[in-house]
Amino acid sequence: MCVAPSFSTPYSRPPLPIWTASPTLSLIYNCHRAGTPSLLVTPYLDARPHGVLATRAPARPNPIGLSVLRLLAVEGTVLTLDDVDILDGTPVLDVKPFVPAFDVPGGEVRIGWLADRAGEAAAAVADHRFAREP
Repeated sequence: MCVAPSFSTPYSRPPLPIWTASPTLSLIYNCHRAGTPSLLVTPYLDARPHGVLATRAPARPNPIGLSVLRLLAVEGTVLTLDDVDILDGTPVLDVKPFVPAFDVPGGEVRIGWLADRAGEAAAAVADHRFAREP
């Protein structure tokens, strides 16, 4: 997938050579096609409802998403990415280098209800709730 981040200040080229920082990026984006926010949601990896803040559901009070992606190439202001889990045309808010020393917590990481389901994530496909037409 290719994205052309649109920043509040227009650039004719990337503001800094991000490809020298890290081949793995954290992409922050607006879940622009998410439905009406709900504080209780049923995520696609579970049949039970959970509080929205305990899920990665896009229909949130503040619909901002975060994905960790691999940078394959940079051409002008266009980034070619892999491991993409966002929709084409998603507005990109920011791009940051992924730095394990800062971005991976130390010690035990507990993931609540996802502990029993996280292994299914790689093979799971999101359902219709995550592809609402504009």
